[in-house]
Order: sequence, then structure tokens, then C-alpha cells
Amino acid sequence: MLKLIDVLARLIGEVDIMKIISEFKEFIMRGNVLDLAVGVIVGGAFTSLVKSLTVNLINPIIGLFTGQVSSLDNLKFVVSDQLTFNYGAFLGDVINFLIIAFVLFIIIKMINKVSIKKDKEEGSEITEISVLTDIRDMLAKQEANQK
Repeated sequence: MLKLIDVLARLIGEVDIMKIISEFKEFIMRGNVLDLAVGVIVGGAFTSLVKSLTVNLINPIIGLFTGQVSSLDNLKFVVSDQLTFNYGAFLGDVINFLIIAFVLFIIIKMINKVSIKKDKEEGSEITEISVLTDIRDMLAKQEANQK
């Protein structure tokens, strides 16, 4: 154990702690790391919101159609006393997943629509005429090089 501590002490002694702290600070302050952290936090909050929606609103509505069950968690398929399939909780998780996936689909679709619109406004659209002009110029250059 003492040898391990000795090796670690030598390694730490050879490393510039201030440089590591500076690099770590630079890494943390990058925009994409902060964006990811915010996304994870918002995603967790959104997931709990969707779970509450499923448990408190959707499950009772489904319960009306499945009998007297007010929660999907109570749905089960009993084969014998020792073999029971509790499929209700799984159905609730599938509903949660589908809601979250649909909302993400809509968000990404809106972001793509805005970014495509922004690209068009900047004039970065490649027209058929510009492509044909580029091909004509390349062919003319090739022909000049062959002579």
C-alpha cells in the first residue's frame, strides 16, 4: 500500500496541477459541455413530467377500457400460482417512451426547419445553373490543359 502511495505521489509531483486545472476549466466552459448538461437536466425533468402524465391521466383512461384497474401496473397475466406476467408496468413504460420520442421528433423537426430556412436566407442554396456553370468551367479547364 505504501508503494502505491509513493508511486502516486511521484506522478502527482511530475504533473503541473495548475495546467490540469486550467485545461479542466476550459473544457467545462466550452459551450457544448454546458449545453449537454442543461439538456440532461431538462430531459430528466421532462421524463418525470411525462411519467406523471402517463400514471395520473393516461393509465386511468386505459383502465376504463380494461376493467376496474385504475393503474397499468396492476395488469397481469396469471399462468399459474408461480408464473405471473406483470405486463402493465411495461405498457406504461412503452407509453412514456412513445410520448418522449414523439416530442423529440417534433422538436428536431422544428429545429431542422429553422436551420434550413436560415440557410436559404443566407443564400447558400446551390442552384442547378451554378452547378452547370461549374461543370462547364471544369470541362473548359480540362480541354485547355490537354492542348
